[in-house]
Amino acid sequence: MKSNKITFVIPSRNNLEFLQLAYQSIRNLETQHEILVLNDASTDGTQEWMESLGDEDLIIHHNPGPDRIGIVGMFDKGIEMAKTDIIMAFHSDMVAAPDLDKHILKHLEKGTVVSATRVEPPLHPDGPEKMLVDFGIEVEDFDMDKFNNWVINEYKPKHDTLITEGIFAPWCMYKEDFLAIGGHDELFAPQSKEDSDIFNRFVLNGYKVLQTWEGLVYHFTSRGSRFNKHAGGGAGLNSQEWLYTTTKNMRNFIRKWGTMVKHDSFMKPIIPPKYDIGLIISNSSTELVRALEPWCSTIYTDSDIMEYITLEQSNTSIDLKDRVKPYDNEKNNQILIELKAQNFNQQDFEYLNQLPNILKDSGAIGEFQLGNLKITIIALDTFEQKLIKNDD
Repeated sequence: MKSNKITFVIPSRNNLEFLQLAYQSIRNLETQHEILVLNDASTDGTQEWMESLGDEDLIIHHNPGPDRIGIVGMFDKGIEMAKTDIIMAFHSDMVAAPDLDKHILKHLEKGTVVSATRVEPPLHPDGPEKMLVDFGIEVEDFDMDKFNNWVINEYKPKHDTLITEGIFAPWCMYKEDFLAIGGHDELFAPQSKEDSDIFNRFVLNGYKVLQTWEGLVYHFTSRGSRFNKHAGGGAGLNSQEWLYTTTKNMRNFIRKWGTMVKHDSFMKPIIPPKYDIGLIISNSSTELVRALEPWCSTIYTDSDIMEYITLEQSNTSIDLKDRVKPYDNEKNNQILIELKAQNFNQQDFEYLNQLPNILKDSGAIGEFQLGNLKITIIALDTFEQKLIKNDD
């Protein structure tokens, strides 16, 4: 018999008022699910409140701090600790609508990831994958009875179909499917782009990614991270902490995947091929190396290598000495791109950005010129399948 018990895995840091709503909404569901809260060095009374609840199905994992671990490590720890076969990655600034669990579970099977539909206040632009309905941007503005009544009596899905293909938090899957690909990649610790990375890996591993338009959550929108007031943010106001980790991890995402985050309008990942590219730059500078290094497997430069590595190494767990090489170093990449720094322009950068798709559509063994880029293709093997399993 298919299990109807879910472990809701919820990392939280200094987000008590939102976490209390999340907890209450899950406990309003008919089934007594396991709730696993990972308290990441909170100083706002989160630990004391959870311990006061006396809830036998509430599991608490506490990082006493003072340093945070972040969503990457906390989600994986929580999923490892989960006692049920089914886990849901849930955020502390989300509210579960009535029957969320039932609507998720009726579509869940092995090899499938099911997402709920987010109802959000207008802090971000609307999109075909969510609903913009304002039930408040702060806890004191939110009326759970009003939201639940709207869900039961007034809500109409945006689309004719009740299932679309795509993935976004909260997402639910079998624990063994999550563990099969090795969990989140610590490259993206403490957070930011860890979700885009693992979504790519779900899809490459053959998992179906479905969104139900019957199962809903209210999402206050990034109140545990990007707009967290304890990290210097607020409703619609980016925290400096978030800006730093997002910039850092966008560069790490490009290093790993060879491209920026791509998805269709319903948030289903689009994964271009990953090629082995060597970028050879003459008359270069540290500034140009910084701009181009993430976009290739190896960069060969006549600029000061150690100056760049010293500046950048603290922003990535990838050893940059393996990626940044002297200009006259032996070059073993399957695709070599030569450019002169003084001729490089914005159009050439756009070509680099689009190169995986250009090579996929029209690449062939040999040489060709693309703007100021001299491209030599020795082989066109692709390597994205090697990125599925996180072996760390």
